[in-house]
Amino acid sequence: MINQAFPNIPGILAGFSPEATDEILAASEKRQIKAKNIVMETGEPAAHVFMISSGRLRCYKKTKSREDVVLYLLGAGDVFGLVSLLSQPPPYMASAEALSDCELFVWTHDVIRRLTAKHPQLAENALRIALEYLQQYVTRHMGLVSKTAEQRLAVTLLGLSHRGGHVHPDGVEIEATNQQLSGLADISRFTTSRLLKKWAREGVVSKVRSKVVIHVPEAMATE
Repeated sequence: MINQAFPNIPGILAGFSPEATDEILAASEKRQIKAKNIVMETGEPAAHVFMISSGRLRCYKKTKSREDVVLYLLGAGDVFGLVSLLSQPPPYMASAEALSDCELFVWTHDVIRRLTAKHPQLAENALRIALEYLQQYVTRHMGLVSKTAEQRLAVTLLGLSHRGGHVHPDGVEIEATNQQLSGLADISRFTTSRLLKKWAREGVVSKVRSKVVIHVPEAMATE
């Protein structure tokens, strides 16, 4: 069965039997996406729903000055392009770029609508995922008015460690650049670099290229 090769049932498929999961995944197209390729762009007609089988992507929007603002870092099991579930979907609200070589499950608008009609649980799962994204935005907005830059970066790092960190004997490794962390924490790249260097001197984290290893998570100020 298809889902035997995909053991961690993601949110969009939560509550489905193995047979229904197989049916839904079999209706998708498998796509191989090379790193740095764009999967979808802001303003394009929403024609597909995507689920990551392997690899990492970033969702972002560009400012008027053409700078990228990172909205999410996504990994295996994450779903995006959910507006395509609607009968008359608005354009994509963000862009998505592969950060590594990726494999995606892709459903066309017509196919996902047909599957949702047959399996209403898909729509409920999609709504739950959309609300989780909204909750993250609410948390980030509250952080802007109630937390320091250091606290916001700590929350960002700890959140990434819980969602997609790799556990090692000396800590939890996160794949993220300073630019990506800056966007997610709503702080400048200079501030991100300064705080990471401070934590590195204290032995809380270490930074190598595009990775951060958290050694002492409890030492980060998050309150």
